[in-house]
Amino acid sequence: MPGSLEPLDLGVQIPYHFRCPISLELMCDPVTVSTGQTYDRASIESWVATGNTTCPVTRAPLTDFTLIPNHTLRRLIQDWCVANRSFGVERIPTPKQPADPALVRSLLTQASSESNATHSRLTALRRLRGLARDSDKNRSVISSLNAREILLQVVFANMDSELSHESLALLVMFPLGESECVSVVSDSDRIAYLSRLLFHSSIDVQINSAALIEIVVAGTRSPELRAQVSNVDEIFEGVIEIMKNPISSYPRALKIGVKALFALCLVKQTRTKAVSAGAAETLIDRLSDFEKCDAERALATIELLCRVPAGCAAFAAHALTVPLLVKIILKISDRATEYAAGALLSLCSESEMSQRDAVAAGVLTQLLLLVQSDCTDRAKRKAQLLLKLLRDSWPEDSIGNSDDFPCSEVVIRFCCS
Repeated sequence: MPGSLEPLDLGVQIPYHFRCPISLELMCDPVTVSTGQTYDRASIESWVATGNTTCPVTRAPLTDFTLIPNHTLRRLIQDWCVANRSFGVERIPTPKQPADPALVRSLLTQASSESNATHSRLTALRRLRGLARDSDKNRSVISSLNAREILLQVVFANMDSELSHESLALLVMFPLGESECVSVVSDSDRIAYLSRLLFHSSIDVQINSAALIEIVVAGTRSPELRAQVSNVDEIFEGVIEIMKNPISSYPRALKIGVKALFALCLVKQTRTKAVSAGAAETLIDRLSDFEKCDAERALATIELLCRVPAGCAAFAAHALTVPLLVKIILKISDRATEYAAGALLSLCSESEMSQRDAVAAGVLTQLLLLVQSDCTDRAKRKAQLLLKLLRDSWPEDSIGNSDDFPCSEVVIRFCCS
């Protein structure tokens, strides 16, 4: 067996026994299985999670799935990283060990017992939140011990208390099943409480409330129950105010806010309420601040709101709406392009001013590129409809003299068909 593998771009060779036999990457958290072989924790956990019951190297059956940390090897790897720092190698951090199920069970009991002092219950909740933050594995352990049901009970049995707020902060770290979501959305008192928390003095409480609202609405299939949540007084105002917080101070606010807004806007009959609460202005003002996934969700929300007259009017009234949507086409992702094209189609169908703004912003060039790209069929169809809609708005030389695009005849075909 060779002593090392191929050189890396860093100009340094990683010793063979420091690499995980599964991933062939430098091990960050080496653990030993029952056969005596050592693997990186993430790799062997993934191997076992996919249904494998044998050791990847020896092919011998794993008599149990206990993973024993190999502290000696991990320290050797850390020493090697330090010794090779001049080559750009960063020292791997000392991994935190997975939560002990017995400890988690004890903390959940301590947090849920009404006979315990409030301070004791808060301490347990904070320890659980710390464990949940550490790793996906810990969250899986906590969730497997009936934590979600326990936390839901604490949140709503102790309304307007620090216990409720701490439980809420932990609860939103886990996905909820549909029955758990329905238990919240079908209870008007619970939804009214979450809506009130959107205006709490603590921004963290506001964000966690919005997070739970998004989770339970997105996890509920019933349109009627979703509509009940979206109709709660000032729920849109609260979510939109959260989105206005600066990213530098509250990085979660914009991400959670747009997720909640999108979930609420899936209810068609309440989209006008979102517009009245200022959704259009806030979405456009913050559009450049979103990361990729959140930008897609924001654009999907814009397209949804453009499907109601009030939404079209609000977006058309914002001077930056059309130029930003035109600029986004083909810039972020296929989905973002599709949503931006859909929103532009709705706006230009309702407003000649939006048509002129789109042409002035260079939408012809974007649409030319889009119809020839590998984008989704739906995005291309929307682009073709936009070309037809705007055919009377093109400057006379924009098609006939399109030297940059050998496909100008394609545009003419779309416009004249």
